[in-house]
Amino acid sequence: MELTEDQLKTAECELKRHLPRSQQVYGFLVLRNRGKANPVKVCVDKWPNFSVIICKPDFEKETYFFKDTLLFATDEAVLEEAIKTPSVIDWEQYFCLGTSLSHMAKVKAVASEKNVPFSQLAVCHMMILQDVTKLPSVDSSGLSLNSLDESHLGLINQTWKFGKNQWSTGMIRNMIVNFPSCCVLDADGKPVSWILTYASCAVGMLHTLPEHRRKGYAKVLISSVAKKLYAEGYPVFCFIEEGNLASYQLFKSMGFTEDPSHRETWWEFNHLNTSTVS
Repeated sequence: MELTEDQLKTAECELKRHLPRSQQVYGFLVLRNRGKANPVKVCVDKWPNFSVIICKPDFEKETYFFKDTLLFATDEAVLEEAIKTPSVIDWEQYFCLGTSLSHMAKVKAVASEKNVPFSQLAVCHMMILQDVTKLPSVDSSGLSLNSLDESHLGLINQTWKFGKNQWSTGMIRNMIVNFPSCCVLDADGKPVSWILTYASCAVGMLHTLPEHRRKGYAKVLISSVAKKLYAEGYPVFCFIEEGNLASYQLFKSMGFTEDPSHRETWWEFNHLNTSTVS
């Protein structure tokens, strides 16, 4: 069943009970319930005591930027039944799924059963700042800090790992316009380092131009956007790809912690892809 506006608020409270593993869907609903998210459908297996909750793009809308399907479940058997239902997951559509790595065995099994090719995009540590007072003191004196605006879209799209395409352009524009961001500006007013907030409320796309690195800009930006999110009542967390030791150590030094037994992952599913399922 698809949730109503009032039910979405109740679902947010219920997901809070399952933190940190529900963090991504919880963060999305926090933004969604405050009017800061794009059209999506939020479905559960039953109400009010749901075992599966799925946030998916509204493909009936011509213009939407949030294309990830987010999934959280507390019962694997119910999860399998839910995602086999065409009205819940349309396996004829291309989609990108973000969920706990522990759910992927069931999801991949269903995809294989339906002959839908899939590929892994990323496996990430989920790091959370539980207490904003744990942020270390950083010196931002002499820096010009500001929020990003749409004039910076091209620069960010060209430097993002998954950027350089029309889909990413729309997504990044939406992030800039609707969610907290912060950047360091050079003498000409151009960004040289920046951080954004995803539709799931996670901070990310942290990037510093090569010629401006090793100046402490990243720590200043993380501290600034974390304090802004916290002040507005939002959770403060991020995803760091496995193997990205530099970013992992950076966020750890800023007071972010993780559950070492938990990983989040993103996979592509595309029935139009005729390559072998992997």
